[in-house]
Amino acid sequence: MIINLLIGAIIFGYAGFTLYKHVVKSRQGKCAACSLSKNCKSACSAVQGEPNMWAANKKLS
Repeated sequence: MIINLLIGAIIFGYAGFTLYKHVVKSRQGKCAACSLSKNCKSACSAVQGEPNMWAANKKLS
């Protein structure tokens, strides 16, 4: 019985930790939360101050 409670606590604890980690990363934004953000060459428009693709396409229309 105690083993079952311990295993259940470990599972729920890990699920809570994973959910917390996901919420923290999602608040940082796409590029800030990326592990390659310092060396990334994909040109995140919000980080570099360039207009995003949606705004650029809207101006052309």
